[in-house]
Amino acid sequence: MKILLVDDEIEMAQPLSQLLSREGYTVDVVYDGAQGANLAQQGQYDLLILDWMLPSRSGLEICQQVRSQGDSTPVLFLTAKDTIDDRVLGLDAGADDYLVKPFELRELLARVRALLRRPTGLEPTQPSQRLKVEGLELDLQNQVAYRDGRAIELSEKECQLLEYFMRQPNQLLTHDQLYQHVWSDGEKPTSNALAAQIRLLRRKIEAKGEAPLISTVYGKGYRLGRSGGGG
Repeated sequence: MKILLVDDEIEMAQPLSQLLSREGYTVDVVYDGAQGANLAQQGQYDLLILDWMLPSRSGLEICQQVRSQGDSTPVLFLTAKDTIDDRVLGLDAGADDYLVKPFELRELLARVRALLRRPTGLEPTQPSQRLKVEGLELDLQNQVAYRDGRAIELSEKECQLLEYFMRQPNQLLTHDQLYQHVWSDGEKPTSNALAAQIRLLRRKIEAKGEAPLISTVYGKGYRLGRSGGGG
């Protein structure tokens, strides 16, 4: 698999290139938007990883250029731009995924693997990548939830937690189940970490005036779904 990495931050691009090479990918690295656009135009890559802000030509312009030519090569943006408007702009330009700096290298590798597994010629977001429960929609690919048209940015753990709830609506999920799903074996969360994550998630998906969606089953766990009652 051949990857084009276009990023003008040499101190970031070089370690990323080395990491991807160690994973078995062939990587071409350039630090200038114009040069990146020329290489991307050749259509010889399986994945384009583009920084948004680049000298000469932005990653956004490169993405728009390849899409205008009918090229469906997956595009992953790496950028410090982290607002919903920025994400929408990037996705509308034809990007397949979006990773906000700073990020964990293991997450980058996971997204690279996911994009390279995706068949070309399909819509960027597949039906399986979106979950819907009681007016709440979760876009797994872009880590964004929507409730009644309101966009909600989520952290990685908030997204994992919400996905787990939404795949099992109206089901009691125990504390142990939630801990095992959201935290890896190598992590050591504090005893109140789950409650804190639930509280943060509720603040985001249950705005003032909106019906509660996550209920507490005291001493046992939590449940997603209005039929589960309050708590």
